[in-house]
Parts: sequence; C-alpha cells; structure tokens
Amino acid sequence: MESIWPKSYCDRGKRRLGAFLVRVLQAGAVVLVAKSVGSRPADAAPVRVEPKANAEADAVQDTARRQRVALTVGDRKVTVGELEAHLAGVPPYQMALLGASPEAVARAYVEQVLVRDLVLTRGAEVRGLDKELPTSHLLARALSSATLRKSHGVYPSAAAIPMEDVRRYYNENLSRFDAPERVNLWRILCRTREEASSVLDLARHEPTIANYNILAREHSLDKATYLRGGNLGFLAPDGTSNEAGVKVDAGLVKAAQTAKDGEFVVQPVAEANAFAVVWRRGTVPANKRSLDDAAAQIRAALFRERTEAAERKLIDDLRATNLKELNAGLLGLIELRPYDAGLGLPRAPLPAAPLGSATPGASKVEK
Repeated sequence: MESIWPKSYCDRGKRRLGAFLVRVLQAGAVVLVAKSVGSRPADAAPVRVEPKANAEADAVQDTARRQRVALTVGDRKVTVGELEAHLAGVPPYQMALLGASPEAVARAYVEQVLVRDLVLTRGAEVRGLDKELPTSHLLARALSSATLRKSHGVYPSAAAIPMEDVRRYYNENLSRFDAPERVNLWRILCRTREEASSVLDLARHEPTIANYNILAREHSLDKATYLRGGNLGFLAPDGTSNEAGVKVDAGLVKAAQTAKDGEFVVQPVAEANAFAVVWRRGTVPANKRSLDDAAAQIRAALFRERTEAAERKLIDDLRATNLKELNAGLLGLIELRPYDAGLGLPRAPLPAAPLGSATPGASKVEK
C-alpha cells in the first residue's frame, strides 16, 4: 500500500523508527550478555563471538519478524514490516499525538487509521463499488498515476539530475545563456537613395505604425516583410534574426546603434544595391548567465524532457502490448451531455451495417 505522506516525512519517520529499533536491540543485547556472564563459572574461558555470524543471524531473525502477519481484514493481510513502513511515513508531530510509547503509537495507528481504512475498503469491495463509476475511474486513474510515478525512478526530481549533464547542456546551448544585445528594426527597402529619403521624410512627418505599414506596402522591395511593416524581428550584431529565415547585412544593425528606441536612423542606409529606411522599435539587452546561475533552469528542463520521454516510451510499450482493438466507428454513437442548446440537436442515425459485416471503423491493432 502506497504511503499517503510526503517523502521527507517518510525519511524522518524511518530514521526515528530505525533509531528506536537499534535501542531495543542494544538493550536486549545487554540483558543477554548479563545473563550469560552471570550463569558462567568464574574460571570459565571467555567466549569468542563471531560478529559476522551474529549479523547474519540477526538479519534472518529480523526478516522472519517482519514477515509475521499483524492484521487480517477479509483477504488482506498486513505484516509487521508493512506496518512499520506505514508508521515510518507518519510525521513526528502526528506520532506524538498517537501515543507516548512506540507500542501505544502502533496500537493507536492500527485502530484509528489502518483498520478503519481496510474495513471501509473491504466494505466497498463487497458492495462492488470498485467496479462502479466514478470509483472505478478514480481507481484506474490512481493506478495510471502510480505507473507514471514509478517510471520516474531514475530521476525522482529535478535536483537528481547530475551536474555533469547540466554542464554538458550548458556548453551545447551556450547561445541561450550568453546572448548579445538584440534590436528590433523595421526596414523599408527602396531602389534609390532619393526614394528612401522621400519615404523617410514621410515616416518622420507621421511616425505611426499605420502610416509606416502603408509606406512599406507601397515602397519596400523586400516582399518577405513588406506586408508586416518591414518588421525584421530582433537582430543580433551579425544580422541574424529571431524570425526564421531572416538575416540582413550587419551594417544595418551597426547603423541602428546611432538611434534610440522609437527613433529613425537619420539617413538612408546602403544595403547591397538598395537603400533602407530604418526604424528602431525596441531593444533586448544582452543576457549573460553563468553555469551556476542557469543550473536550476537547466535541471528543470532536463527533468521535464527526460520525464516526458520516459512516459512516452512506457505508454507506447504498454499500448503495443495491451491494446487489442479500437472500434473508432462506435465513437459516433456516444451521447454527450449538451453544454448548451446547440449541442442538444438530434444526431442523424448511422446507416445500418449489413448482417455479418464488421462494425464500421473497427480495426485490429497488430501486435
């Protein structure tokens, strides 16, 4: 039975229970040694105890102890080991409320929690509630979630991603963490300097997006951007853009450094055999993050990537093994509760299938 308590509580509970068991074993060992010494003659030779043999015997004895059945409800048996695992998940503040001694804590937990849950579970099974909706759906979802959680065993959390993997990801994707300043430029590419100067005057006279869009559609030679006002995206110093497939001359970006955000470059900029009217629209400052600064973000990204990959593989494997038949043709017969009057319209009946024919849309899934 899966613990309902957080893992941190489980770890602390296990340490407390382990410490208690160690003290009990130590106390028992002291008593046994005292009895042994008291019953031996004074002149008897000291008895040599083999530590390894004692450890093996203790392990066998402890295994047998943990396998003893402490509780039976219906056909469900709870062993001493399972009970200890349950108690290990109880946080200290709740354990203090259950009793003052280990025996009182165990007795109270069994009576107040474990027996109650098991008899109610048995009652639900006797009544067949586990096979009725919505209970059967909730149980299926719980098992589904448990299966996915089990697939995360290699990396239970983002913190478990090794630092070597974080460093490799950082080095392979350095541009994400050491990005230069980028400027957003809108450019109208004209055939001649005179045309570009005239367009620049018109743009300055009415520096609005609507006017600039009109000028771009009427004058720009760049048919890839003229319908969006000549927007080139955010450009790096080498002219590369965040827009796919867009790259301009680096001189265009250099010329834009003479203007502030929202300003036009004062003169048309020569670009190949044409001249550009440049409007600087905005700036993304340079971003430089060290490995330590980006480690948490990288771990989260790697954890999400690996978790999703493991889940996809698990689902694909289980689907290939267990999915036997999918009757897609029956999906049109499913009645859904209408969310509004429009969804409540009657459906046209499906044409009847000839006798002896397969269900329309039914397909066998080849293994």
